[in-house]
Amino acid sequence: MTTVNILSGGAAQGLVRGLSEAFKAQTGFGIDGEFGAVGIMADKLRASTPADLVILTQALLAKLAEEKLVTPSSIADIGRVETALAVRSRDPRVTVKTEADLRDVLRSADAIYVPDTKASTAGQHVAKVLDQLGIAYEVASRLKIFPNGATAMRELAASTAQKPIGCTQATEIIATDGIALSGSLPPGCELVTMYTAGVAARAAHPKEAVALITLLTGADRKEMRQRAGFAG
Repeated sequence: MTTVNILSGGAAQGLVRGLSEAFKAQTGFGIDGEFGAVGIMADKLRASTPADLVILTQALLAKLAEEKLVTPSSIADIGRVETALAVRSRDPRVTVKTEADLRDVLRSADAIYVPDTKASTAGQHVAKVLDQLGIAYEVASRLKIFPNGATAMRELAASTAQKPIGCTQATEIIATDGIALSGSLPPGCELVTMYTAGVAARAAHPKEAVALITLLTGADRKEMRQRAGFAG
């Protein structure tokens, strides 16, 4: 089967997976590609990794359009995704209303599962928040860092730690079996990121890429986007 190739931030993986059958029925094409830290996906596009469609943060996609790697007229917003806390499904949910609450929760965790703290949107934010809370050094040995949020959440689900916690994009939490979305980050620590799709300038299947963008952003898919963790 011919496929549309995607380079995407991990935040969109669950939504794309949920649309694969509808896309196949409409175009006859399958969907293939890579999902991971947005910085790494952008660098893959820059290194000429074959791609028809790119799904990254709004700011990063705009930069790739300036670099003439994404067709500007094709760009469309999918929705906003918050960075949130996760626990294993069997564990009590945690609620954090203030920075002090978040500091206490992170200090009491014996393992903190996060995505790449240098190349991923959520991971960079976690590193910043730990500095902001003044506990980066204190919890450094408990950080469990993985290439992307999806991997971090799968590892959290399998964790044998006594009191583990995770922090990544809400969409990645929702898409992972054995994990529960535990709540938003408190005011002053929150992060909401707009994710955007665009057709790669060197796309082999630009028409089908546009069709997939239409599916991802269509008004009739709003409920599906919300279930996957996208807002707005």
